[in-house]
Amino acid sequence: MEHKGFTLWFTGLACSGKTVLADAVANELKKLEMKVERLDGDIVRKNLTKDLGFTEEDRNKNIERVTFVAKLLSRNGVAVLASFISPYNQIRDYSRNEIENYILVYVKCSLKVCEERDVKGMYAKARAGEINNFTGIDHPFEEPNNPDIVVETDKQSIEESKQIILNSLYNMGFLPQ
Repeated sequence: MEHKGFTLWFTGLACSGKTVLADAVANELKKLEMKVERLDGDIVRKNLTKDLGFTEEDRNKNIERVTFVAKLLSRNGVAVLASFISPYNQIRDYSRNEIENYILVYVKCSLKVCEERDVKGMYAKARAGEINNFTGIDHPFEEPNNPDIVVETDKQSIEESKQIILNSLYNMGFLPQ
């Protein structure tokens, strides 16, 4: 089935639920026989951007590279689901300007809940000074100025959040009638 490509860009703190939610949405899109590709921070940093660190400059370069890939895929009819902290409004605006059919999903979740969900202990390490430039602890996260969709994963289940996103995609004309 042919469909219009788009990029769902999931932004939020680490452990907010971006990846789990993007995977859940991707599974639903695949059931609709859509071409789907997942871009995730952990995977991309092992390959495409393994040469980059976590300074503001490197974070922006990371997002610029991912934006390029998402742009290529979505303009060729792929539903791209990109999960990245992408902490700055300026770089998210860059992605919006570069990618046709860019849809920003703010995965809003309190820092407290994100820390409680952190099975890897990254927040604790950041608070202990073992990890520098950790978003939400010693590195800023700018809440999006203009998200297209907001889900609150500390108040909604993944199922509820997924349905909000799917309903929004349907209302925007990206899902089949």
